[in-house]
Amino acid sequence: MDLLPPKPAQVVSAANNVAHKLLYGGLADLRPMPRTLIDDGELREVYHYRPAAGTTESGNPVLMVTPLAAPALCFDLRRGCSLVEHFVTQGRPTYLVEYGQVSFRNRTLGMEHWVDEVLPQAVRAVSEHAGGRPVHLVGWSLGGIFSLLTAADQPDLPIASLSVVGSPVDVRKVPLVAPVRPLLNLNFTERGGLVTRGYQALGGAPKPLVNWAFQLASVQKMVTKPLAIATHLDDTEFLAQLEAVDRFSSNMIAYPGRAFGQLYHRMVKGNALAAGSMTFADRTIQLSAIKAPVLVFGGATDGIAPIGAVRAVVPLLTGSPEVRFEIVPGGHLGMLTGRAARTSTWLVMDEWIDQWSAATAPTKAPTKKAGTKKAAAKKAAAKKAPAKKAAARKQAPDRAAIGSNPSRRYGSAGSRSLGR
Repeated sequence: MDLLPPKPAQVVSAANNVAHKLLYGGLADLRPMPRTLIDDGELREVYHYRPAAGTTESGNPVLMVTPLAAPALCFDLRRGCSLVEHFVTQGRPTYLVEYGQVSFRNRTLGMEHWVDEVLPQAVRAVSEHAGGRPVHLVGWSLGGIFSLLTAADQPDLPIASLSVVGSPVDVRKVPLVAPVRPLLNLNFTERGGLVTRGYQALGGAPKPLVNWAFQLASVQKMVTKPLAIATHLDDTEFLAQLEAVDRFSSNMIAYPGRAFGQLYHRMVKGNALAAGSMTFADRTIQLSAIKAPVLVFGGATDGIAPIGAVRAVVPLLTGSPEVRFEIVPGGHLGMLTGRAARTSTWLVMDEWIDQWSAATAPTKAPTKKAGTKKAAAKKAAAKKAPAKKAAARKQAPDRAAIGSNPSRRYGSAGSRSLGR
């Protein structure tokens, strides 16, 4: 529908949608994909999504990494716009790590907890559960930052590839932060500024504050939302997506105090990661130490993590065998799980994961029955491996770069493949 007189079919659709909303509570199918807990610890819950009916899991597993403060609904927003559902129906072994509810007692946990404990343990648990296969990490927002830092700090982890979605590395290029940056370094007392004293007193950033901040980042959409609903009353998919996003926004989670302090001082104020490293008490993690291939996504209309802030990571990944940057439609959440993501972001992920999935069987310890013939075959395969890798690298430039596929429905003029 639009501001012009609606057509009869539009009026009927609009009436059906309004009736369904009033009588049944909504239009969106919000059923979560079935899953099973396979590993847990302090602020760590690792789930395996059950295979879809009639499908058999095959290939390397995918582990989706949730950011702090956001619910895992970001990966399973609603049926039809769920990255989890997309992977599961393809038969990919699909996993997710989330952190449960953060409380005041978790206030002493810093980012090291996720880089040292949560993510490495999740990767190992997923690899073991999937038969020893290497793991493809898919991290959204801060989940992408955690994935990068973990892969750089522990390059021996069984990581097949990284997909980093909407993760701002150069915070100076975030418009929401730029106007207030000069004020962040002002201390109004000897004990520090108002923000520092506030999160220390509260033990972090509580859930209501996180909800408010997320809504503030989308203030323009909030203002225009009533008009958007009025002009799309006949569009069931549009209204269903709004319902799912509203549910996501109302389920934000608190930040632990120390982790919030590190994010505020090191990333927002200090913009440390833009230089390619993050310093903790006992070490400095260099992004150049990442040995896995990395796919980076920027959202065309993302105001929280604009393209420039995300693309800044590309030249820092000098140790990666291949780095690719892709611009896809959508804002911060939409680029991951919006309606357009089904024909853009998800297709790129599929190609990337297929490209970097190992063709060999899962790594297992040899049994006593394995004779000399098998041992000799393994040695021969090991000798051939470098030649195969070299051949693959030579052929890489001849392949069509992700983002140049003319069959896609979205523009990729700003995208580029950075094969090394």
